[in-house]
Amino acid sequence: MEIIRNKYVSLTYELKTGGFEGEVIDSAVEESPLSFVYGAGLMLEKFEENLLGLKKGDKFRFEIASHEGYGPADDNRVVDLPKEIFEVDGKIDTEMVSVGNTLPMMDAQGNRMNGKIIDITDENVVMDFNHPLAAENLYFSGSISDVREATEEELAQAAGLMSGGCGSGCGCGDNGGGCASGSCGCGDEEEVVDFGGGGCGGGCGCH
Repeated sequence: MEIIRNKYVSLTYELKTGGFEGEVIDSAVEESPLSFVYGAGLMLEKFEENLLGLKKGDKFRFEIASHEGYGPADDNRVVDLPKEIFEVDGKIDTEMVSVGNTLPMMDAQGNRMNGKIIDITDENVVMDFNHPLAAENLYFSGSISDVREATEEELAQAAGLMSGGCGSGCGCGDNGGGCASGSCGCGDEEEVVDFGGGGCGGGCGCH
């Protein structure tokens, strides 16, 4: 059976940046493959294009240029947020709110997104809401584990994920990597900071 629209696909892969011999950013192994309904819009368009027509057991190896992946880094997605929005009972958890950490956030419209803390000043926390793989060429290699008909439940679930706007759970596999179309960092509600219109709009890299 070939990979075409509405087939349920399982695959293993490695995602690298810096070339096919570069750093492994994300992966899925045989024991826990990446599985999705092909053509449902949950994955990057170019990722799916490179899988079209493949069968169980076929191997793949391809590059996705940055402009066909997560696009260029956008300076408008680097935002200064007032420190007080991170306070709980008047205090800031300095272990959580520290440079280099990534936090799930929410804007005034209820859009959820991941933001990486890149600086902390006396008054603000500076966060970068660009996708972690923005401006990166993506190098995929792997093999197809299975191709079968998607069930009605799987098709309905895929449609529901798309209508929710956040892609397929934010990345390839569980590691926040690079082939889902919406890497939104949809954390649990109690972990999401509502910064009330801090300037990110719909943000979060959802296509």
